[in-house]
Amino acid sequence: MLRGRTVAVGVSGGIAAYKACELVRWLKTRGAAVIVVMTRGAAEFVTPLTFQTLSGNPVVHDLWGDQSPGFDLPQEAARKVGGKVEHVDVAEAADVLVIAPATANLIARLVHGEAPDALTSVALASRSPLIVCPAMDVEMWRNPVSQANVRTLRARGAMVVGPESGPLASGLEGPGRLADIESIGQAVERALTRRASLKGVRVLVGAGRTEEPLDPVRVLTNRSSGKMGFALAEAARDRGAEVTLVAGAASIDPPERVKRVGVVTAAEMEQAMVEACGPAEIVLMAAAVSDFRPRRVSTRKIRRAASLELELEPSPDILARLASMRRPGQVLIGFALETEQGLRRARAKLLEKGVDLIVLNSPAEAIGSDTNRVILVEAQTARRLPLLSKREVAEEILDRALELRAAFGSAGRASVARTGRKPAGARPRTPRRLAARREAR
Repeated sequence: MLRGRTVAVGVSGGIAAYKACELVRWLKTRGAAVIVVMTRGAAEFVTPLTFQTLSGNPVVHDLWGDQSPGFDLPQEAARKVGGKVEHVDVAEAADVLVIAPATANLIARLVHGEAPDALTSVALASRSPLIVCPAMDVEMWRNPVSQANVRTLRARGAMVVGPESGPLASGLEGPGRLADIESIGQAVERALTRRASLKGVRVLVGAGRTEEPLDPVRVLTNRSSGKMGFALAEAARDRGAEVTLVAGAASIDPPERVKRVGVVTAAEMEQAMVEACGPAEIVLMAAAVSDFRPRRVSTRKIRRAASLELELEPSPDILARLASMRRPGQVLIGFALETEQGLRRARAKLLEKGVDLIVLNSPAEAIGSDTNRVILVEAQTARRLPLLSKREVAEEILDRALELRAAFGSAGRASVARTGRKPAGARPRTPRRLAARREAR
């Protein structure tokens, strides 16, 4: 149920605007307070009076008019309304913003941060979860520009619902219909559940790549961009977590509103992660740590020569170190980047390190990309996710981390992977049994 929650419903100027009336009714019957924000184009299809009657609240449809008084909102949201800038008040008061329908034009404006009207201004000012429900003609939806815009919104953390296939207003048939109201409503409930799911929980994220100096100029490193780790930090932050981000070099700017600890080498990352992991309830080690480092670092620039031999030594195994110092109830998740025999090696890493979950990915699909295709590997399961934006992958990982945390709490003891103890009566997992299990999959 949505009682005590405030939902801003954005309506843009497409023929499916009339269906937003049913969405407002659906949300109201489940106890939500609803504020409708319309574009001028939407008012050509449905009048503001209709939405005001259905929602019981004034409709926001103009940047230039006087602020509408008389919002009927839950107490916490009501405290945020009453200032001098209406669209900012609504952005602050809303627990979630759902835009249905979202036209191709509106989606493009969201991507580029344009705010010429009340709806795009609310969207730009809001830090609440954003749900976008596209509705447009089939070829507009299929256009590569529209597809790229939707991918961008997903990468930024927006939830996209639909469109569905069927007959369209143009007389054509195909994808472009607004998703059914039940699906949109369930997305609102899911977004609100996620938003508060980590409130007050301390989350530690390792991200970026390490750099091991060869001399004052050169380093030994890898091609990791840091996008996956930063997406995890952003997603945890948006769920209400207290996030500490230990970050090496990265190809993008780090997220805001998190505590960031900058590091360079694997040794520095190990020290920072060890210092921060004590109070953390969820630890996500997504950093691409150099496996090797030079045994000796030259104090002078190494001069060009016909050949060069480097002597390397192993870098610290940070994940194993974190696992060795875990406390009961702490969830520890690692990553594995493999080019061959990925599932076997990921499960071996899971058991050797003593962690709860390994996120398996490959260089071809992970490095530098805004999307990823991963497998969530546990002792007895391996769940393959489809190709998703890295933000969507982060949400899936956090959902599973919460399930593991809840399981640890209900069991009242540390995980089997952590302690090495098996439940009473459990048969030992020999290499032969593990191989048989893998063959069965």
